[in-house]
Amino acid sequence: MRALLAKRILQPAIARGMSSGSANAHSGPDLWKLGTYVFVPVWVVGTAVFVYQREMEHLAHHVRPEHKEYSHLGIRSKAFPWKDGNKSLFHNPKSNPLPGVGYEED
Repeated sequence: MRALLAKRILQPAIARGMSSGSANAHSGPDLWKLGTYVFVPVWVVGTAVFVYQREMEHLAHHVRPEHKEYSHLGIRSKAFPWKDGNKSLFHNPKSNPLPGVGYEED
């Protein structure tokens, strides 16, 4: 690695293509830098907009399933160590039913 760096540093500036009139301005590291700072953010924002639109379409016609009390789903051998001990860490009262209670919000 050091030999490669020393070789690049010790080469004359003309041999490294650092003159102002280089033939190919977007090659090698410059192309990757352009992609990193221009194309990747555009791609990420475009993907986020696409996913948001699809999720809104899905939520428009989503119907919450009826709660059925299954014995194997409500097993609590030990209380959760937070809050009241019956709700999971990422409990959502609109979509996660509680054993014996069902959905908290209708």
